[in-house]
Amino acid sequence: MKAHWENLRSELDQIKSKDLYRECKEFEGLDFCSNDYLGLARSKVLRDALALAMPENTTGSTASRLVKGHRKGMEDFETKFAEFVESESSLLVSTGYVANMGLLDTIADSQTYIFTDRLNHASILDGIRISGANKKYYNHLDLDHLESQLAKAVSEQSSARKKRIIVSETLFSMDGDVPNIKRLIEIKRKYDCILVLDEAHSFGVFGREGRGMIFESLTASEVAEIEYRVYTLGKSLGLEGGIIATSKIGREYLINRMRAFIFSTAPLPIISITALSALKLVQEAEKQRAHLMEISKCFLDGMIQAGFQIAPSTTHIIPVLMPSEAISLQYSKLLSEFGFDIRAIRPPTVPTSRLRVSLNALITMSEIESLLGAFQKIREKISD
Repeated sequence: MKAHWENLRSELDQIKSKDLYRECKEFEGLDFCSNDYLGLARSKVLRDALALAMPENTTGSTASRLVKGHRKGMEDFETKFAEFVESESSLLVSTGYVANMGLLDTIADSQTYIFTDRLNHASILDGIRISGANKKYYNHLDLDHLESQLAKAVSEQSSARKKRIIVSETLFSMDGDVPNIKRLIEIKRKYDCILVLDEAHSFGVFGREGRGMIFESLTASEVAEIEYRVYTLGKSLGLEGGIIATSKIGREYLINRMRAFIFSTAPLPIISITALSALKLVQEAEKQRAHLMEISKCFLDGMIQAGFQIAPSTTHIIPVLMPSEAISLQYSKLLSEFGFDIRAIRPPTVPTSRLRVSLNALITMSEIESLLGAFQKIREKISD
């Protein structure tokens, strides 16, 4: 129908006029934008492990895990991963997006209240939406606001008996900041809530041996109180896929009720086999984690001293806030000319346009210094 395509073209023209147009661009220059935080996606060890796994496996899994897609290697990885993050069990799925969306759709329904940080990832918000649950936003990292909303829900007769779920990232992917996880545990207890934490961007970087942000502050007994934790293989592990850490009964229930698991083709068989090697590399990456923190501090301090507006990050994800969409695109283009791949992140992904500088352990200190110099030269050029 001609009118349909005309409507799409009109909407795309409006997107372009607001400097919000997006297109896929091939990777060029030094990587300052990916989520390959430990550099494992470029690891020869993982490439070799992948090549060794290939001859004994089909190229594809050929079906869902409940039909023909399941392999012993998947359960082996699930068992090893659960041990590593100190969980009873875990479940491997195709992507981190599927993990969040499918999990929330499975454990929530119209008789559920889900209390979500306003800046949670789209996969979390989409899971809430398709579950039909009552969504309650709380202001970003504002746990006083969260608690006031929970107190109100508990006090109202119509909602007091409804299931209550709190969901938060442990490291926010576009802001680089973290919630008070210990207080989240206290609030969960006080209001009898299920707690879902997304460790996607902290796993591999924080916690003992890279186990994740929750291991920075929680005791073993507090970790055990978290009903569901979501991880990804697509960031620090350098592969692809998602994994949900939970109790044994939680895994059993998801296998039987999680539509995104039941009806999705299983991950490639070689992924879970290679992931065992990746997990060992993460565990041994103390030098890489220390270096990543060192260059992160250097870049953050340098940008603040140079007068750039930085979101209050305390991690390796450092957002440089921009006054407009057009200027963020201009900076991104000029940085690429200096040899740095840094992408402009704009609404509706984030409320304020920014350059998301995402550091990884392969970046050298001299490259950080060069990047700081490039930012200042571009600012001078734009100001002229």
